[in-house]
Parts: sequence; C-alpha cells; structure tokens
Amino acid sequence: MNFATSMNRVMIRISALILSVFIGCNSGNTSKKLPFFGEHDVKKTEHGYDTIYYPIPKFILLNQDSAPITEELLNGKISVVDFFFTDCPSICPMLSSQMSRLQQRLQSSSDFGRIQLLSISVNPTKDSPIVLKNYARRLDAVTPAWTFATGGSADIYRLAEKGFLLTAFPSDTAAGGIFHTDKVTLLDANRKIRGYYDGTSTKSMDALFEDLKTLLNESN
Repeated sequence: MNFATSMNRVMIRISALILSVFIGCNSGNTSKKLPFFGEHDVKKTEHGYDTIYYPIPKFILLNQDSAPITEELLNGKISVVDFFFTDCPSICPMLSSQMSRLQQRLQSSSDFGRIQLLSISVNPTKDSPIVLKNYARRLDAVTPAWTFATGGSADIYRLAEKGFLLTAFPSDTAAGGIFHTDKVTLLDANRKIRGYYDGTSTKSMDALFEDLKTLLNESN
C-alpha cells in the first residue's frame, strides 16, 4: 500500500468519525426532553421505582371579563403562567413586558391556538376584573389566549405556594406591599410543571420560548 492510498483511508475514517459525531449531536437535539418539577411521589414498580409528578391543583378564579375560570383553561394547552399585580412598582412592569414580547413571538406561529398565557394578580383587593381588563388593553393582550385572573387572596397565595411552589404574600417591607416571585412557569398539556424562568430576563424568557416549542413537539 503506497503512502497516498494510506492517507486517503485515514481521511475517509476521519470524515466518517466527524459525520457520526455530527449526526449524534443532531439526534440528541431533536430528542430533547424537559425535566419535571413540583409535587411528586416515588412509587415502586416491577421494574424498580418511578417518580410520579402531579399537575398543578384545581382552582377557581375570575378573568378580566368577570367570568369564572378553572384549571380546565390550561388542560391540553402548553401554558405560561406568571404572578404579578397591576400597580407593582418593581418587577411587574418587566414581567408584563416580557410576557407581551413572548405573545408577539407566538402570534405568528400556527401553534398559537395550542398555547395559553395566564397572568394571576397577587393583589386581588385592588385588581378587580375591570382593572385587569384595562391593564390587558395597555399591553395589547390577545384575550383569551392571554388571560388575566383575580380571586380571593388566600386562594391565590395558596395556589402560588402549594400549586406552583412559588412565593407570594403581603409584606410591609416589599415594594407595593406584596412580596412575590419573579419566576414564570412553563406547564405541559397535562398541567405539569416543566420549567421555571426569570421573568425579568430577556435571555431566560428566550430560553422559555425554545422550551415551549419542545413541549409543543412532545404533545404532537
């Protein structure tokens, strides 16, 4: 075997190795799976142990049109949920701005009808349905694809803490009198938590947008 033939075979092997790595990387990307978060149990099966994650619990709230809404609003949809209040002087303007930007990106998608945005007020004593409706108009929110909700204070705080494992409670030291999370939650079509994101960060919300597309593919 001459030198040229030997080098050709080496180059073919190198090319094949590069191609296999490239294919492997691409196949890993297309099969991306998001983790689960939230309340769960570990159950023994015949094959070992399985972790069973539960969906967020049932709830009853009022939307911006004074109509009752329940967890059924989220069933079968890929949902994005944030907690805010309309006269919040700190993080809420950024949260709402990022949710509005997300809506704009999603509107051009053919899957827009499979997505639900939900913003829940943590100051329901001030945020009546009409206040929420005016707030939604200022954000150019497309309702009901982006729904705003209010309800009883205790119910909302319990939903945030027990359902979403997030923080929301009255506080004399917090701006606006309420301490609440800056996290935006991504739910799959079964209302299970699949991700938390910094709702004040463009980079984090861009990551949510990509993960949302992953869940859309997962539910096909």
